[in-house]
Amino acid sequence: MDNINDELTQKVLNVLDQVRPYLQADGGDIKFVDITEDKTVNVELTGACGSCAFSTVTLKNGVEATLKRVLPEIKEVVAVNL
Repeated sequence: MDNINDELTQKVLNVLDQVRPYLQADGGDIKFVDITEDKTVNVELTGACGSCAFSTVTLKNGVEATLKRVLPEIKEVVAVNL
């Protein structure tokens, strides 16, 4: 990975650390998997989030919206375990 991608990855991890307590409060969690070349962030939802019927809504309206607000270059967030 080059420095630009390393920097972006670190920024994504920082944002995920900010949203993680909200997921953990409901018994879930989120794990960073990778970022694709087209700036799609792949994550894994774990715990209650992995099986929750609302996990897609949480992912798009919570995690993705927060990431895109902080890092506009992010195209989307995808849960690889859905």
